[in-house]
Amino acid sequence: MTKPVDPSTLPYRPCVGICLLNAQGLVFVGQRRDTPGAWQMPQGGIDKGETAAEAGLRELMEEIGTDQATILEETAEWLRYDLPPELVGVAWKGKYRGQKQKWLACRYTGQDSDINLETDHPEFDAWQWVPLERTVDLIVPFKREIYTQVVAAFRHLI
Repeated sequence: MTKPVDPSTLPYRPCVGICLLNAQGLVFVGQRRDTPGAWQMPQGGIDKGETAAEAGLRELMEEIGTDQATILEETAEWLRYDLPPELVGVAWKGKYRGQKQKWLACRYTGQDSDINLETDHPEFDAWQWVPLERTVDLIVPFKREIYTQVVAAFRHLI
């Protein structure tokens, strides 16, 4: 039997989230392949030596097949969330208790036809543009507080 992992002994995974806004002020969300019904904005780890901006544009390319975006703003503070107990010691090979995220608001400069979810390592199986406020209801419950903070941080850009 495996000993339960004490989350307080684990660090947060450095990550970037991207609030991608189209010309109509709607936000891109993708439905996770591994969690049907769970929609989220693109996000991913920040590699060693990478800035949040560099990681954000790389993650867009990796997750939606295009990096046609202009960065408008970055959150000043890291936003943190903890994994639910059943995922601690499992997600990210058990190395982290959750994520600390820098969030970028970006204006999408491409066309909808440029978005391609069939990337090398697909994460999403569907996508849509939604009002910013709606993202909170679409995300998995343990990330709702982060999304509430993202909405508050970037609402003025709509």
